[in-house]
Amino acid sequence: MEKKIGGKFSELAPEYFLNKGYSCSESFARVAVELGLADEDIISIATSFSGGMGSGCLCGAVAGAQMIIGLLHGKTKDNQARALAREFYQKFIEIHKVTCCKVLTKNFDDFHSKERKEHCANMVYDSAKILDEILEKARQSV
Repeated sequence: MEKKIGGKFSELAPEYFLNKGYSCSESFARVAVELGLADEDIISIATSFSGGMGSGCLCGAVAGAQMIIGLLHGKTKDNQARALAREFYQKFIEIHKVTCCKVLTKNFDDFHSKERKEHCANMVYDSAKILDEILEKARQSV
């Protein structure tokens, strides 16, 4: 992980989500492409994780961040992904109590409303901030 990543996910992912037409999970993939960590195909892969993977279950921002952890620290890299994924999960739970999209957005009837989008932008930002912190910590421990 030699590329300069520090702080980029929390800086860029919310912007892609709010203003560039990317879903919650796709916004993380878009940042990975921009940083040269992955090719464009990762965006298509991330699409299916949006909106709770079609079922409303796992928050797409959580899934997007977890995809990046696996991309950078999975089996063919340094194999720290599971430990880092657990750390990410615990930090997200500390803030939001759950990772279920349906629960996180229960007060929003209209999936496409501006209010829901702004609410979900908080999940994207919090996930990206946690991801930045975890990636920086992992980088320093190498």
